[in-house]
Amino acid sequence: MTMPAAVVALSPVADLTLSGDTYFTLRDADPILPDAESMKEWSSAYAKPSEQRIPYASPVYGNFSKGFPPTLIEVGTKEVRLSDSVRLYQAPDQSHIPVKLDVYEGMPHVFQFYLYDTPESKIAISKMNDFLKEYLK
Repeated sequence: MTMPAAVVALSPVADLTLSGDTYFTLRDADPILPDAESMKEWSSAYAKPSEQRIPYASPVYGNFSKGFPPTLIEVGTKEVRLSDSVRLYQAPDQSHIPVKLDVYEGMPHVFQFYLYDTPESKIAISKMNDFLKEYLK
């Protein structure tokens, strides 16, 4: 299977082990996602705990040095998966792959969908559109 021309990730689930700090520091801030215990059940439904660090299940553990498409990651500051997004940004960035991390103040998980009529969502969707136009010529 060939790589896509570009990737857009909205509040991505990038670490099924839930080891990022924001699962704890923002646990009461995210109005969309439940507590980490409930999310552990989701992670276990996706992959056995012994397989949750496999890069296909948790891309933050992947090796991006062999190539990856340009990537846009959008996330809010009020969501428990914020650390997943930051860590997912760092991996391709260290491999010199075009990657952009847009963080939106006060926004929860997948705000572009849940809060679609807010100024932040409109900006995020516009940036997503511009990003895709650039790479999907």
